[in-house]
Amino acid sequence: MPLTGTPVLRIAVPGDADAVRAIVQAAYEPWIPVIGMRPLPLEADYDQLIEAGSITVLVEPGAGAIAALIVLVLEAEALLIENVAVHPVFQRRGFGRILLARAEDVARSTGVATVRLYTHRLMATNIALYERLGYAVTARDTHEGRPVVHLAKAL
Repeated sequence: MPLTGTPVLRIAVPGDADAVRAIVQAAYEPWIPVIGMRPLPLEADYDQLIEAGSITVLVEPGAGAIAALIVLVLEAEALLIENVAVHPVFQRRGFGRILLARAEDVARSTGVATVRLYTHRLMATNIALYERLGYAVTARDTHEGRPVVHLAKAL
């Protein structure tokens, strides 16, 4: 479905918490049978992340609904993308790419030269997407008992 306007990016507010949780649930639940466990984003405290100002939401221009989100955490050497989630109804519209570009803009504006993320090693389609977008695998290890692939993009 083509965009009918420009998506709006804004910092999430407490009233967005239910929509944020619903998007994360819808986006990550299909991965449970693939990886054999609940993905870490399903365990996050979204009220706390919203309070910290860590979540940017993307509001779909046609429906005016929150369609996607990104969770960003500034570290000393990089900007960590902790989570990118697009509701399945809104996938394949470029919203994930818009949010990843937002992360790069935030990194530049805060003076860090690297954007990094990690994902479960069995989420091969996600890893391939990140690599197509210029991210390189930097390590493979475990995080909270899950096998992960770390990726980074120098800006």
